[in-house]
Amino acid sequence: MSVRARLSDFLDRSDVQYALIGVIVLNAIVLGMETSKTLMSTMGPVIIGIDRICLAIFTAEIIAKLYARGTKFFRNGWNLFDFFVVAISYIPDAGGLSVLRALRILRVLRLVSTLPRLRRVIEGFLTALPGMASVFGLMTLIFYIASVIATKLFGTAFPDWFGTLGRSAYSLFQIMTLESWSMGIVRPVMEVYPMAWAFFVPFILITTFATLNLVVGLIVNSMQDAHAEEEVAATEEYREEILRRLESIEKKIDKG
Repeated sequence: MSVRARLSDFLDRSDVQYALIGVIVLNAIVLGMETSKTLMSTMGPVIIGIDRICLAIFTAEIIAKLYARGTKFFRNGWNLFDFFVVAISYIPDAGGLSVLRALRILRVLRLVSTLPRLRRVIEGFLTALPGMASVFGLMTLIFYIASVIATKLFGTAFPDWFGTLGRSAYSLFQIMTLESWSMGIVRPVMEVYPMAWAFFVPFILITTFATLNLVVGLIVNSMQDAHAEEEVAATEEYREEILRRLESIEKKIDKG
């Protein structure tokens, strides 16, 4: 087995992955501690030192993956994500780009690329985006129609909530989220317009209980598809590994 193959197997070992998760969690805690002026005044050098050690470990891991996997490294979107997150940490403190140093906290997101379950959630969400765009388009159309109706019906009596199209849309968004929708908006409106329930109840049923559930359904289906694809990929990878080892054993036998 070549050095690259052994290094790739080492990086894929479960204990190495668990150790990397521990470093990510430690780095997340340290980056949070950096926001405390009290801690930085008393333990600043220690906190910064731990942060640099964590960054060195992440950098060494990226370099090792680049060496072990070659061009295959760039064919994996999660590898590119890890590379980008680590590269952000090397942005200089001075100059116009110094504000981007705050993005170092994105290193915590490496937990997503390390933990298969979290990775599956993100992949499912990204797969669902095309379908969600259609649902959000429908939602936008519903909101626009409802906002025009609400402005014309309730704008005169309640200008703060429905005086303009934008205010109506914001108020309807609050109603859709069910945040103080009844006592905060609908019941005061019904004191002036007793039949206002005939507008608000169907709006809630269509947006909150129907359209949003479509989004949830799309994400769930996409997560299931991503899980199935990941299982197929894992099976194929395991098969290739078995074939590679059998080929190695066969070469050793031939040499013997």
